[in-house]
Amino acid sequence: ILGEHLRICPQGYTCCTSEMEENFANKSRSEFEAMLKEAGRSVQTTLTAQHRSFDSYFQDLLNKSEKALYDAFPSMYGELYTQNMKVFKDLYSELRRYYRGSNINLEEALNEFWTRLLERLFKLMNPQYHITDEYLDCMVKHAEQHKPFGEVPRDLKVKATRAFIAARSYAQGFLVGSDVVKKVSQVSLSHECTRAIMKLMYCPHCRGMSSVKPCNNYCLNVVKGCLANQADLNTEWKYLMDSLVVVADRIDGPYNVDTVIGTIHMRIAEAISNLQENKDSITAKVFQGCGNPKISTKGSSSEDKKRRGKVALEAKSSAQALEMLVLDAKGNLTALKTYWITLPGSLCNKKVMTSSVADDKCWNGMTKASYLPEVMGDGLANQINNPEVEVDITKPDMTIRQQIMQLKIMTNRLGNANIGNDVDFQDASDDMSGSGSGDSCPDDVCGKRLSKSPSTRQPETHAIPKQSGHGINGASSRSLPSTFLLFLSVAFIAAQHLWR
Repeated sequence: ILGEHLRICPQGYTCCTSEMEENFANKSRSEFEAMLKEAGRSVQTTLTAQHRSFDSYFQDLLNKSEKALYDAFPSMYGELYTQNMKVFKDLYSELRRYYRGSNINLEEALNEFWTRLLERLFKLMNPQYHITDEYLDCMVKHAEQHKPFGEVPRDLKVKATRAFIAARSYAQGFLVGSDVVKKVSQVSLSHECTRAIMKLMYCPHCRGMSSVKPCNNYCLNVVKGCLANQADLNTEWKYLMDSLVVVADRIDGPYNVDTVIGTIHMRIAEAISNLQENKDSITAKVFQGCGNPKISTKGSSSEDKKRRGKVALEAKSSAQALEMLVLDAKGNLTALKTYWITLPGSLCNKKVMTSSVADDKCWNGMTKASYLPEVMGDGLANQINNPEVEVDITKPDMTIRQQIMQLKIMTNRLGNANIGNDVDFQDASDDMSGSGSGDSCPDDVCGKRLSKSPSTRQPETHAIPKQSGHGINGASSRSLPSTFLLFLSVAFIAAQHLWR
C-alpha cells in the first residue's frame, strides 16, 4: 500500500499500517534501551566483582591480624592483655569503621589507642601507687618526649594511614564507577532518538526488506547521536580508570596493605615489649616530670608474670594473592577505559548486526544502497551536523553531567590517596545532593571526613587542582567574610547610637 500515513518510515510503498509503525517504534525503543542496560550490566558486574575480591581480601587481612592478637596476647602478657582487651577490640573496630566509610579521623583513632593503652599499662605496671586521672594526663603530655612505645606508634601511624586511605579509596572507586554506569544506563531516550532508532531497526521491515542489514556507518551516526551525552563521560571515566590503576600499584607497592595491615598485631606486641623493657627508666622520667604519685592505700598487688616472647607471633603473607588481585584489576580497568566511546560501535556490530563497512547493498535509512554521509565524532558537541538524529547540543543531560561530577570527585580522591592524603569532600557532596553514588556509596562513604586536626597532612601537589575538596580550611575561610561583615554592621550601629 502507499505509505502516506507513515510518520517515521519513508513514505513509499509499504506493508506497514500506522498501528504497525507505532508498535515497531515502541519495540525498537524497548530493545535499544535493553541493549544499553545489558552493556552497562556487563561493566557493573566487572567493577563490583573487583570490589568484592579486594574487599574480601582486605577484610580477611584485618580479621587474621585481630585473631592472631587475641590468640597470642593472653599467654604473652597475662594481665597486661586480659585487663585491656577492650582497648584492642576498639582499635580494630575503629579501623573497620574507617575502611567501610565512617567519618573517622584515622590518625586521631590511632593516637587515642596508644594513649589509652599507655594509661592502662602504666597503672598496671605500677600497682603500688595511687595514680589519678590528672596524673595520667600529665604522663600522656610527656609521652611524646619519652617515647614509651619506641618508634612504633609514629611508624605505624604513617604506614597504616597511607595503607587504609589507599584501600578505602580504591574500594570506593569501583563502587562509584559501577553506580555511574547504572545511573547513566537508565537515562531515557529522547523523542528524536526513538524515531531514529525505529528508522534504523524496523523501517526496512515496512519496505519488505527485513533481511537487509543496516549500513554500518548509518548505524554509528544514529547511535552516536542517541548516546552523545554518554560519550561525554569518556574523559573523566578514563581518569577514574587510570587513577584506580595507579592506586592499585600503591597498594601492592609503597603502601603494601599485606605488609602493613597483616602485621598490626606484631607492631603492637613490639610496642608493649618496648614499654616493658624500659619500664624503670620511663617510670623514672614520668616521676621526674609529674612528681611522685601517692602510695596506694589498698596495698600493692604483685604484677602479673611477664611472659613476653614465649609465643611466636607470625604474619602469614598473602603477597601473592594481592599481586594477582592487582594484576587482574589492572587488566579489567584498562579494558574498560574506552567503554563510552566504543559503545556505539559495539552496539552496532553485536546487537543491531549491521552490514560490513564496504557493503553497498545495506539499509541506509531510505532504501537498499550505500550510505554516503560521514560518521560523526564522539560527544555532544560533535552532533551539530548529525544527519540522522536531531540533537540539541545546548542542552546537555543533567543526570549525566551529575555523574561526570561524581567521577571527578572520586578521581580527585584517588589522586590524593596516591600521595597518602585523605580529602574532605563535604562541599562537593553537598553540591551534588541527590546525585551521589547511590546505595552502594552513601554520603559518608564518598568522602566526608571528621578531622579538623592541624596535624592532618595536606597535599603539596594536586592531581586535579580545580576539583580539590575544600576541606576544613576552605570552609573556615568562607565563613570569615560573613562574620567580619556582621561585626562591622554591629560596630557601625553602635557608633551611630553614640554619635546621636
